[in-house]
Amino acid sequence: MTALMVLLVLVPAVAAVAAAWSSARVVRAIAVGAAALTAAGAVWAATTVWSGSYRDVFGELPWLAGAADSVVFGVLLDPLATTLLLVVSVIGFLTVLYSIAYLSTKNRGHATGEQDQPRYYFWLLAFLASMIGVALSPNYLQLFVFWEMTTVCSYALIGFYRDADSLRAGFKALVMTGAGGMFFLAALLILFVNTGSFDFDAAAQLPGPLRGWFVALLMVAAWAKAAQVPFHTWLPDAMAAPTPISAYLHAAAMVKAGVFLMARTVAAGWEVPQPVALALGGMALLTIFVALSFYFVQDDLKRLLAYSTIAHLGYVLLGVALGGLGSLTALRGGVLHILCHGFGKATLFLCAGAVAYATGSRSISALGGVARSMPLTATAFFVGIAAVTGIPPFACFWSKLMILAGALELPGAIGPTLLVLVLAESLISFSWMLHVGQKVFFGATTPVALVHSDPPLAMSVSLVVLMVGCLAAPVVGLALLWR
Repeated sequence: MTALMVLLVLVPAVAAVAAAWSSARVVRAIAVGAAALTAAGAVWAATTVWSGSYRDVFGELPWLAGAADSVVFGVLLDPLATTLLLVVSVIGFLTVLYSIAYLSTKNRGHATGEQDQPRYYFWLLAFLASMIGVALSPNYLQLFVFWEMTTVCSYALIGFYRDADSLRAGFKALVMTGAGGMFFLAALLILFVNTGSFDFDAAAQLPGPLRGWFVALLMVAAWAKAAQVPFHTWLPDAMAAPTPISAYLHAAAMVKAGVFLMARTVAAGWEVPQPVALALGGMALLTIFVALSFYFVQDDLKRLLAYSTIAHLGYVLLGVALGGLGSLTALRGGVLHILCHGFGKATLFLCAGAVAYATGSRSISALGGVARSMPLTATAFFVGIAAVTGIPPFACFWSKLMILAGALELPGAIGPTLLVLVLAESLISFSWMLHVGQKVFFGATTPVALVHSDPPLAMSVSLVVLMVGCLAAPVVGLALLWR
């Protein structure tokens, strides 16, 4: 099992190096093959350890030999790790598959020549390897190493088109998420200096005030990575990236590393200081409604979806915060939301990419009547809306239900207050997303929307599989988290 999990990191990493030195035709086969093998291996690993967790350590730093625990390299596959692993590997494969058609001179939104494809697949596969490393890390130090690798890969992928907007957006993302990494590093130093270990449960040895600072530093790092207030501005600008990158890095994978860090911390089993948990929950609520307020002034379809992503990452952190206050149900709901939102939002982003591929536009005001010529894309878009806004029986209904059920388990006014706020946000979000979907896909066909068919086969297959995932994700997630 250890060898398999190491291969899950090595296969995309080696494929990334091979892709960098391959021709455009060969690189597509390498990328699809490596991503497919990785996804299949991840699914197999998940089913193999379904009845329990698996942990193995196999490396140490010699200069830490005098520490309480010098082992810093290994693998950990438990329900939390499995959840993120399935998201990043399966959606990663679908992103690569989608990309082989999207990266084309036929793309009216952004025509891409063959000479740029090795660079694209190198960074995308390197990012896939890094996210799998994040998911499987058995301690904070190894998680930090892969966390920083995702920051570098994201910078390169956001700036892929190399125009002024994309380079500026990539640099902004690098600075803001990199700053978050410095808070993570400070937390690591506090943990190691005082406990001699990097293990997730080592913080239990920290005295109360120091433990509070440790968790608070991790919280700020998570806010930066997950684009939470006040670090939220980098994510909408990152929509300058190719749409498959937006779907993968900025909906399903990279931003989920931040919320995964906090979920891993709260799930470690030691008591999280209540003031920090309350701050985490309060900022999550603030972020949800700040992001919602930006929905109504967006004309770029991808920027609208970016603000929706910011809000849903707030939902994950809200569930984690409630878990820190004692609600295991809410914590599980927050973790389930990682999986459910990943499939729903990837569906919406790839629909936006399909529309831009065919029409050359992402402008909500310029589009109309697209469903007449792109029925599959229109169907997938509305399935994605139902999934992310929580319409039963689609994905996020179940995770939001669990978060609210967990909130109601807590004493006092927390549960009823959150119930009202979450239902209000969900209703407003669903209404606006439905309005946007109706504007883009129905009504009179605008000149820019005079296209002839749905996107190429590889893109269409990805959309179909993601639609299935919008229904299947909670089934898998609930079975995984309640095993």
